[in-house]
Amino acid sequence: MAPSAAKLFPARDLGFARAVADLAYCNPFMPQRIDLERRALGESFVEQESDWNLRGEILGDHPNVEAITTRTQRLLEQARAKLIQQSEKGPTIPPDDDQLTLYVDLSLVVLYHRYRDALLDAMHLVQRPKAGHLPKVAMYSDFERDASHLFGPIAQAIATGANGPGGPQSNSLIPVEPEGIAHLFACFFQVKRAFRHIFRHVFGQSVPAARFRAAIWQSIFTHDARRYRRVLFNRMADITTLVVGESGTGKEVAARAIGLSRYIPFDHDTGTFVEHYEQSFSAVNLSALSPTLIESELFGHCRGAFTGALSDRAGWLESCPALGTVFLDEIGDLHPSIQVKLLRVLQTRTFERIGDTKQRRFDGKIIAATNRDVYALIQQGHIRQDFYYRICSDTVHSPTLREQLDDRPDDLEGLVSYLAARLIGEQESRPLVEETIDYISTSMPPDYGWPGNIRELDQCVRNVLIRGEYEPAAQWTTPRTPDNDAGHDAEQVTDGGSGGRDSVSEMMQQMKAGRLSVDELTNQYCTLVYAQCGSYQEAGRRLGLDRRTVKERIDHALLEQLQSDTS
Repeated sequence: MAPSAAKLFPARDLGFARAVADLAYCNPFMPQRIDLERRALGESFVEQESDWNLRGEILGDHPNVEAITTRTQRLLEQARAKLIQQSEKGPTIPPDDDQLTLYVDLSLVVLYHRYRDALLDAMHLVQRPKAGHLPKVAMYSDFERDASHLFGPIAQAIATGANGPGGPQSNSLIPVEPEGIAHLFACFFQVKRAFRHIFRHVFGQSVPAARFRAAIWQSIFTHDARRYRRVLFNRMADITTLVVGESGTGKEVAARAIGLSRYIPFDHDTGTFVEHYEQSFSAVNLSALSPTLIESELFGHCRGAFTGALSDRAGWLESCPALGTVFLDEIGDLHPSIQVKLLRVLQTRTFERIGDTKQRRFDGKIIAATNRDVYALIQQGHIRQDFYYRICSDTVHSPTLREQLDDRPDDLEGLVSYLAARLIGEQESRPLVEETIDYISTSMPPDYGWPGNIRELDQCVRNVLIRGEYEPAAQWTTPRTPDNDAGHDAEQVTDGGSGGRDSVSEMMQQMKAGRLSVDELTNQYCTLVYAQCGSYQEAGRRLGLDRRTVKERIDHALLEQLQSDTS
């Protein structure tokens, strides 16, 4: 009778082991993460605050995480002992692929958990390097020792198997050689950076916020993290990410999290990462630059290429390292002629400086963003269709603040706490949080739409800090000062009182006086058109906007006044 393959895990533990193996690769910000914990622990699962992945990075372990890690480590050591025992007996049939994969995946869970805090220390070390110096990661030697401890017996079992080296197991991704362990360490470091950047800067427990975090994670590791670890880790620069959403919703936060969480190889021989991740992200606000200046900023120029070009200058593409990222904010403002040049960069990875014929190479990643309706921009000719289909291979949607608060109103206090702590520190932030929440609840409409999103909420916190109040731009037509405070109510566009003035005439007067900001003018005009046609779809058609944008721009107090004027 032929010998059977080694069984590393008892049948009673296979369900647990497979759930933990899936945990090793799942998106931590999706509900699947908690479902897998529940499946692994069964009746031992602790329901209290089990949705830790919505609450920000925890200082200590949640009981479920701790229980899974403890049991996994015990199960893994038992399997390792079996491997060693079988190898000592001489040639045997090595574990089958399923058992081998489970052993490797469980080892990843144990190793990452063991070095989670040390990886954070490595982040701080690499984050603040000395000029021209790549800091050595001292704890890597401990990591290498523990990785060899876990993976060595697997490699030995395969090498001394009854069939000799080879077979399907040899093709499995087992980090035994120094290069393999260094790659695993680099992957762990990337996971830690991604987790921290996403959790620290995308706040909220609402479903839209959770989806936003999950989408950012997917942009970094894709939906199949196993395949990413095998073959995609060094190919993601070929995927251009487009972040779309209203102004102030955190598009640059998403871009920065993706850019600062790219895979950076670890050099086993020197004990260092090959690049500083903090120095690999560059943001360019295209709306703040003229077309000529945009071209120069992106591609660089040679001396004498145009008036004022007094010396050679490298652009952002040339300055970006191979593992770096260039973030192009407000891509809808990019002139079509420059889109053609950038399209060539995305297709061929080459470009020339202005006034030069020498081809230069760009190996970094491009992330673009816009707060405008992309399809409308294409129809209007502002974005070339061929260019769009080069930048849309990965699209992330940033949710509005209104969407988050509609799903979970309690998130307002958490967001204010986050903004206040960032502004004046955690020790002093609590009184400011209470002042801000009190002002919002007593002095602002309960259905206020926060058209400026998180950016507006941030300014609300700052206004309350300085003046004890916040006046949304859409509510006032003139700045509120002690001199005009007494007559301020008569100057409100959104005033619902019986002032006897026609709302449209009043809006025209404010326009002529130059008292309206761009946001105020846009909101009021969208409201006027909607009041006339009574349909978001028709208003969007007339305005050249998406119906959702029209809906978000409506000033409800002004709409009520317009409707009362015509009644």
